[in-house]
Amino acid sequence: MNKILQGLLKYGVPLLIGGGLIWFLMMNVDVAEMGRVMKTANFWWFGIVIVISTFSHIFRAMRWQLQLRAIGVNAPLSALVNSIFGTYAVNLVFPRAGEVWRCGYIANREKASFTQVLGSMVADRLSDTFTVLAITLLALVLAKDAIYQCLGDSMQQAVMGLVTNPWLWAGGAVAVAMVAALLTVKTENKLVLKVRGMVLNLWNGFAAIGKMEGKWMFLFYTVCIWGCYYFQLYFATFAFDFTEHLGLVPVLVLFTLSSIGMGVPTNGGLGAWHMAIIIGLSIYGVGTIGSQQLDPNASGFAMLVWGIQTVLLIVLGIYAFVMMEVDRRRLAKQASQAK
Repeated sequence: MNKILQGLLKYGVPLLIGGGLIWFLMMNVDVAEMGRVMKTANFWWFGIVIVISTFSHIFRAMRWQLQLRAIGVNAPLSALVNSIFGTYAVNLVFPRAGEVWRCGYIANREKASFTQVLGSMVADRLSDTFTVLAITLLALVLAKDAIYQCLGDSMQQAVMGLVTNPWLWAGGAVAVAMVAALLTVKTENKLVLKVRGMVLNLWNGFAAIGKMEGKWMFLFYTVCIWGCYYFQLYFATFAFDFTEHLGLVPVLVLFTLSSIGMGVPTNGGLGAWHMAIIIGLSIYGVGTIGSQQLDPNASGFAMLVWGIQTVLLIVLGIYAFVMMEVDRRRLAKQASQAK
């Protein structure tokens, strides 16, 4: 019963959040007009978007390969690319489960420690978190006038109140102290020792960044990954006459908001990504925040771009699972011949 409840909370809540946001969107927009907007798109631009998006996954696999080599896991690039393709397909159904799945797949294929491979993935995602933070700060600097003009005084005060909240900082300090105690206090408690072992394995996977060869290549691949993310959205804006004029900085704002939106635990950004894009477009005059009806242009843009990306993830996921089965049979044949 507990496992069923945990499953409902883990996978049902994200679907409920995403479905609720999509329901809100559909109930507050002229659906017919939004459909007309989507039909007017120049779909040739999405060919460029698809190519760039596919390369973002390949660059992520290449970056992960550097981390895995640092902990002695020498998985071939083809297997890592398939694992990344599969990760995003799994995330469409089970949010956040794709990352654990890819670690299990690679650890099993390479007969490696799952927790160390998981640690490398945690490092992979933490580097993304720092990148999003850097991009957010850049967007705030370059587009501060447009953002401040859009936000009211009350909203600005609320944000500043959150940042300067002493309880937030105190909670962070307590969390750090608890982790430090877990790793240093002497104990014979089996549960504590087990958790400590898992934390240390995760740390070893994370710390591999510091000792791995090719640190500059890690940075280069990080720029490539996020450059691809940015430019796939940038080129998507050329598909519509009401967004083709936006330019680099406004797209950076859209990109920042959508990246933050992807942090909401929904299926592939369902609903959260759409609302982030709609809010971003309203900053630059496509719709208005706080109006009773969502702008059909902004909604159509968000719906079509997300839809094409989702279809691509499904196609790449199908390809990945087929190729993984081919690879599994090849390895099994080699093992039987070795005997």
